[in-house]
Amino acid sequence: MPKPLTVAVVAGAALITRRALRRRVQASPLWPLPALDPPTSGRPRSRALRLRVAARETVADGVVQLRLEGRDLPRWEPGAHVDLVLPSGLVRQYSLCGDPADTSSYTVATRLVEGGRGGSREVHEQVGVGAELEVRGPRNRFPLVEAPAYVFVAGGIGITPVLPMLRALPEGADWRLLYAGRTRESMPFLAEVEELGDGGLVTVVAGLPDLDGELADVPEGAVVYCCGPEGLMAAVAERFPEVRLERFAPRASSGGEAFEVELRRSGRTLTVPAGSTVLAAVRAELPNTLYSCEQGFCGTCQQRVLEGEVEHRDELLTDAERADSMLICVSRARSERLVLDL
Repeated sequence: MPKPLTVAVVAGAALITRRALRRRVQASPLWPLPALDPPTSGRPRSRALRLRVAARETVADGVVQLRLEGRDLPRWEPGAHVDLVLPSGLVRQYSLCGDPADTSSYTVATRLVEGGRGGSREVHEQVGVGAELEVRGPRNRFPLVEAPAYVFVAGGIGITPVLPMLRALPEGADWRLLYAGRTRESMPFLAEVEELGDGGLVTVVAGLPDLDGELADVPEGAVVYCCGPEGLMAAVAERFPEVRLERFAPRASSGGEAFEVELRRSGRTLTVPAGSTVLAAVRAELPNTLYSCEQGFCGTCQQRVLEGEVEHRDELLTDAERADSMLICVSRARSERLVLDL
């Protein structure tokens, strides 16, 4: 029979081995492969707030303004926006158009979009005074930079991120604004805009603007900002390739060639058809994969890319973030294959 001391030594060694193996597997479920860094999936990009709708006002035909109250709200700068989580769960982005110094409330405005995807109608028909909404942000991908001169082009509700910029410009700044809309009655904040631009700094156009005429003499070194319908932004970008744009409509997330996606942690390989998205393909295999806006704005579906070249179609990630991650709701592959940390 084995001696008691030998039995004790063997049992102790086995126990130590089991514990070490358990720790190693926990560190890397794919052991003996190297451990991967923690995935980025589903990580909120900013803390969520619960704010109360304290005031609601019609500020133009088809446009309502909401004032959302809270306490010690994060500060923001002109050009910033927030995500509103609507009662249905839809997530929509709205530019902040109030006073950046006010840490007790955020102000946003939204136009009713007939035939849209439902977010604006929900705001107009279901969100009233007293409602509580989850608010994420603020974030700013449209900041006001220092420049010798400024040219602003706004179409309709696109005035919302521009208005705080106009208020923030130093006295004597060289600036001008082209503000276009279907009718004067449909253009929010028109009276304040015209007052800020008293002296010929603001050109208001009811209808289609003549960009060649109105933007013919842009000062040397001027920074051009534009927010509005996609057609207007495309026309301005054609004339000024360095224009700074703010858009809240998603770019096309499908189209192009089919490609493969390997889910490294799960050991699965998927095919993403030309008419579908990476998110749809992934959720067919991993239905608990987190997502929210499906537009490339909120960042909930951000995933780490281990291999492959990405065609980024989002409106959120920085260049540094795009180096090793993607938003799988809209972005696609430039290469024939992507490997995700999933």
